[in-house]
Amino acid sequence: MSIIDPGAAIAAGQDTIRTEARALERLAAALGEELAEPFSHAALLLADTRGRVIVSGMGKSGHIARKIAATLASTGTPAQFVHPAEASHGDLGMIVESDCLLAISRSGETAELSDLLYHCRRIHVPIIGMTFKPGSTLAKASTAALVLPECGEASEEAPAPTVSTTMCLALGDALAVALLKARGFNKDDFGAIHPGGKLGAALKRVRDVMRVGASDPLVSPDISVPDAMQAMSVGGIGAVGVIEGGRLIGIVTDGDLRRRLTPEMFAKRARDIMTASPRTISPDAPVADAIAIMNEKRITLLFAVEDGRPVGVVHMHDLLAAGVR
Repeated sequence: MSIIDPGAAIAAGQDTIRTEARALERLAAALGEELAEPFSHAALLLADTRGRVIVSGMGKSGHIARKIAATLASTGTPAQFVHPAEASHGDLGMIVESDCLLAISRSGETAELSDLLYHCRRIHVPIIGMTFKPGSTLAKASTAALVLPECGEASEEAPAPTVSTTMCLALGDALAVALLKARGFNKDDFGAIHPGGKLGAALKRVRDVMRVGASDPLVSPDISVPDAMQAMSVGGIGAVGVIEGGRLIGIVTDGDLRRRLTPEMFAKRARDIMTASPRTISPDAPVADAIAIMNEKRITLLFAVEDGRPVGVVHMHDLLAAGVR
């Protein structure tokens, strides 16, 4: 039989989240006060690192260290997690003079970090320590000591790392964002190292997925409707662009043909049935913008133009195939 009281469980959950929220507010305030100078110093050390940022911690701090390393790497700062216990058995060789160490320990006295700290001091690798104890071994060994304000844990009965790990995680995120802003790291940079998955797909540019050449059918406004239909079938996108003087002046879609399907239509020219001044997009626009326009206008394709001249065409099928939703 379950011993869970739903009401008590919800109350405990709310208390935990509120406790952590208060701790984060305290941490944010500390960044403008006692943590301001060491945080700036730490950010400068990371920005000046020519090698990698080595992030390390034991136990729960190790899990936080892995996440911080991943966040730094994904935002333009090369970073790697090194397990402190494994470091003592050969992995110290992963750390070289051009690196920087970010070590995390709530107490600042984690025994497994000792060899790592000694090695970094020996080869003059800067050390950023993240701890809650100002007089600890880690704080004293650090080039920049980030001493977080003590806020306790979520449970007094069993003080497992909860609030403290949340604060360390947030401070790691703060460092990562400070660095990416300082470097001018933008969506293009982010997309370049996130090519996989939905996020990577959404950060692609129209030129990355658009069709060109034979798959981008373009016709003269004076071409006959039957010839326009032939060009449409060759292109395979259900439309042709109409150009005059190299500039896109209209579009003929299979929908235009169906709506005007009469015997007389086959004697007309493309200019007679085209949709003039169609909606277009820049090839450098994010594919997310193309999706937004297509959804808003209830259309399935857009011609990409530069200075009024078509350079490609993007179809909804292309976006879906690229993983964009």
